Amino acid sequence: MTRHDDILAAIGNTPLVGLPSMSPKAGVRLWAKLEGNNPTGSTKDRIALAMVEAAEAAGALTPQKTILEPTSGNTGISLAMVARRKGYHLTVVLPDNASQERLGLLRLFGAEIVFSDGDKGTNGSIEVARALAEDPAYYMPFQYGNPANPKAHEEGTGREIVADLPEVTHFVAGMGTGGTLTGAGRALHAHDPSVRVVAAEPELGDLVYGLRSLDEGFIPPIFDPSEVNRKFLVRSDDALRATRELTSKEGIFAGISSGAVIHVAQRIAAEVEEGDVVCLLADGGWKYLSTEAWAEDLATAEKQVSESLWW
Repeated sequence: MTRHDDILAAIGNTPLVGLPSMSPKAGVRLWAKLEGNNPTGSTKDRIALAMVEAAEAAGALTPQKTILEPTSGNTGISLAMVARRKGYHLTVVLPDNASQERLGLLRLFGAEIVFSDGDKGTNGSIEVARALAEDPAYYMPFQYGNPANPKAHEEGTGREIVADLPEVTHFVAGMGTGGTLTGAGRALHAHDPSVRVVAAEPELGDLVYGLRSLDEGFIPPIFDPSEVNRKFLVRSDDALRATRELTSKEGIFAGISSGAVIHVAQRIAAEVEEGDVVCLLADGGWKYLSTEAWAEDLATAEKQVSESLWW
């Protein structure tokens, strides 16, 4: 269906496309779930709408309240779009090293921005937001602990993959809030318990922002580790190289966290002889054009990756 009554109805049902040049073996097919095709350009549109509508249904969110959320960028942008469409005010807590495109989009949709220390990443944003949330004027969906997050991926992302590729053998997504892995994992395991759900997780201390190392000490409450069969650690330079290769070989312009997912999928493909590996590409690359991630000089790009937010 391509006709919708409003922009919110256009969320989800994103394309699943083959990546014939990215697999090291002919018998292993890689597929990309293009979440950048959502209205604001990321998978976070799914959970933003789900969390707001769940809060409305429960009576927790009323027109008198301001939505408050800690974010590394994309969830805030998605909430800003949903809030603007539904008539709510929004305050986001964002690390101060977010890209200019993210800041511009948040302001365009009318969000108020509170900055946190970029060196603390999303953990710093969570600390600041929790302190602000003591004010009853705010309603904080809190993507890291909201069951509507994994539910959106169970009922949306996971079921879409099953419908488009019932023979799926592996699903790879980045470890962020844990909502995508948990929710899509539930749908995929309900379809076929043998499907392997795999997390791409950054090396401890290595910044692939938006991705989270569980060894940092904060485990999102919504994350269900029983749905994840395996995890791979990824360095930021590996994520960057895979992202650039995705553009040069397949013509797909995706964010750096997507490169981490592709890198893991290629490692899986090297281990098995046959399979269909679905890669969740969380966003497009458009929000990062002000950075040097696609600089001709790889060293310049690698330096940029270590200093910027990628989700």
